[in-house]
Amino acid sequence: MKIAVTGLNAIDSPGPGVPVIRSIKDAKDFKGEIIGLSYDSLDPGLYIEKLTSKSYLIPYPSSGLEYFLERLLAIHKIEKLDFIIPTLDSELYAFIKIQDKLLEAGIKLFLPTFEQLEIRSKDKLFNFCTKQGIKVPKNILATNISNLHSIQNNFSYPVVLKGIFYEAYIVNNFDEAVVAFNKLKQKWGFPIIVQEYIKGDEFNVVGLGDGTGKTIGAVVMRKLYITDKGKGWSGVTILDKTLLGVSNKFILTSKWKSGLELEFIKSAATGEYFLLEINPRFPAWVYLAPNAGQNLPWALVKLGMDEKVTSFSNYEIGKMFVRCAWDLITDMKVFEKISTTGELKL
Repeated sequence: MKIAVTGLNAIDSPGPGVPVIRSIKDAKDFKGEIIGLSYDSLDPGLYIEKLTSKSYLIPYPSSGLEYFLERLLAIHKIEKLDFIIPTLDSELYAFIKIQDKLLEAGIKLFLPTFEQLEIRSKDKLFNFCTKQGIKVPKNILATNISNLHSIQNNFSYPVVLKGIFYEAYIVNNFDEAVVAFNKLKQKWGFPIIVQEYIKGDEFNVVGLGDGTGKTIGAVVMRKLYITDKGKGWSGVTILDKTLLGVSNKFILTSKWKSGLELEFIKSAATGEYFLLEINPRFPAWVYLAPNAGQNLPWALVKLGMDEKVTSFSNYEIGKMFVRCAWDLITDMKVFEKISTTGELKL
């Protein structure tokens, strides 16, 4: 079996590609090769020895779906891919649009539908959760600077400004909100989500739905250390039936098909849990899940290959991860090779 995985950007705001690959390679019944798909010749995942059998540069989907598909099929012609796992929010729409053509070529995927992506998008999540009785922070959508004047009528500072795909800023006044708005607009476009700021501890759930409403597995993690970008740099598995219940409810009601991450905060003032957002793919900390007893990335592959998968019943509590910076030393010729040819085999 040959499995291609995207999202090799293991930087300070890491992509999920490297931990997804590590999870699959740890599966006892995995026999095959991993092919890396990278958008940038400086993605650290390209330079980790023995992580992939071979890696390729691919164009951003925004460069055009035809060009994007053409590159994937060219790689497939060389590698004879069986399966692709997209791991980034921003590429999922493109992969969903071309998945039928990839399937015709013999490449399988296991992706959510357009409707499922829309349900959990940051600009739609509030309405969905309100209907389902799931607590979420108040929010408004901003598409121009004038919308920011309504913040004082709906919230008390500080508030959180979020990009439609990534990034968030806590702002304490109107001027800071304008700066954050412009940064997010230039990078991710509209709308910008203005969200009520809730102070408290953060919790995340990584899960996998089979597309029928069934939860194949879910692991709860409490963040122990958070970076200035809001990324969990350390965390520990815990058992929380409330968070598992909300996660199972979302997977059931949406009939979620694929991996996902649910982000929660527990209000320091009231002790209530609020669902902050749902990411439509595995998170960068997903490698904690197989080490706690639930290899969700490998289960996703098996589902996508039409194999029978039994739901996980539990996981180990107290498993902890600590992320680290680790310099990868290579030769300039290696960088030149991936930059010029778009291919690399370490």
